Amino acid sequence: MVDRVAPKVAVIGAGYAGLACAVELAAAGVPVDVFEASRTLGGRARAVEIMDELSGVTLDNGAHILVGAYRETLRLIAKVSPGGTALRREPLHLEFPGHVKVAAPRLPAPLHLAWALLTAQGLSFKEKIAALQFMRAQQKRGFRLPADMSTADLLAAHRQPERVCRFLWEPLCLAALNTPVAIASAQVFLNVLRDSLAAESAASDLLLPATDFSTLFPDPAARFIESRGGSVQRATRIHALTRTDAGWQVDLSGPYDQLVLAVAPYHLPKLLSPHPTFAGLLHQVAAFTWQPIVTCYLAYPGATLLPFPMIGLDTTKGGHAQWLFDRGALCGQSGILAAVISGAGPHQALSHAALGEAIHAEIAALLPGLPAPRHTWVIEEKRATFACTPDLERPPTATAEPNVWLAGDYVAGDYPATLEGAVRSGVAAARAILDLTPPRSAGPAPAPH
Repeated sequence: MVDRVAPKVAVIGAGYAGLACAVELAAAGVPVDVFEASRTLGGRARAVEIMDELSGVTLDNGAHILVGAYRETLRLIAKVSPGGTALRREPLHLEFPGHVKVAAPRLPAPLHLAWALLTAQGLSFKEKIAALQFMRAQQKRGFRLPADMSTADLLAAHRQPERVCRFLWEPLCLAALNTPVAIASAQVFLNVLRDSLAAESAASDLLLPATDFSTLFPDPAARFIESRGGSVQRATRIHALTRTDAGWQVDLSGPYDQLVLAVAPYHLPKLLSPHPTFAGLLHQVAAFTWQPIVTCYLAYPGATLLPFPMIGLDTTKGGHAQWLFDRGALCGQSGILAAVISGAGPHQALSHAALGEAIHAEIAALLPGLPAPRHTWVIEEKRATFACTPDLERPPTATAEPNVWLAGDYVAGDYPATLEGAVRSGVAAARAILDLTPPRSAGPAPAPH
């Protein structure tokens, strides 16, 4: 580790982006003060404690998944949790019960993907070949498009069969970009395919969390930061940023030499509007549109099990749930199933109670004889992610102020609004600060005798 003259750094926001930035700086010997408005760390991937008849049940504000391609996320999780990670690694497995099942074996790339597609259950030989030809065509041009377009247009241009789209490309696009294929950026989708399905076989593995998302990284990250001279101040909402000759004042704290804004972009105007130099940035993020994510948790008898810890549901006949997660198989919460709905849709017109009933009916069709759930909880993130549309202009890490940086899954990069995108942005901000931080002088050489 290079011995550096440590600047005073403040990070506002303790989601995955802000904590990734702070961990990277702390590991390089730079103590950081992190300010978080919530009492719970993790931002839009955090634990939620349910306080009702099942008091003490800890769920997540959304059922997120990771894949083996999330190298920076895995690196930092390993850094703050050196004893092992709470992730269950499974080879690529996409299952829509009664329709399609694609499962990759433990073979080197690209054999693992070819085997998975050629042996897929529920697809005809012609459909399998079409999917393989699509991947080969993207590989030949390096997963780059001459001009961005919608994912739907890309699939149509390559004449992908309806069932291949419905049970392979569309679910993958919606899961990664949280944006319907009709308006989702094809280039960003190809970036995801390049780094997962088209990379080494481990890159396409599913990494299913065996704990809540605050325990997975944010909580150990906070301990890591604090053990290296930094602080993580929970329940501390920042109201004002003041530029002084000595640096940036963060409410009554500071001054700081470097400031990292790791908040959601719709929180930036409150902090930055008093400073005219940020007008261009605020105009840029004001053009963003948003996509929701709804997670419905249903508590069934403990013996209730899904065929696989994560399965997909066919929504073409009016269903709402797109993915189901078995929290009993994942993290020991027997009988609790999580149903995820990405993007806008008719479910938004339903009350939480009505949505829970509708999703139960969808699950009961899959698991005959299933009794009504003992409890249902619906968690709705109305602005879960930005809509990842073609040619969307996203702001860079650097801002118009030389000592102010952005971190968040919306910052410019190859990835959509995923945990890996957030972590990469935080690491990029930290490395930009380190690049400006000179090594500590070793002092004058001793005088010769």
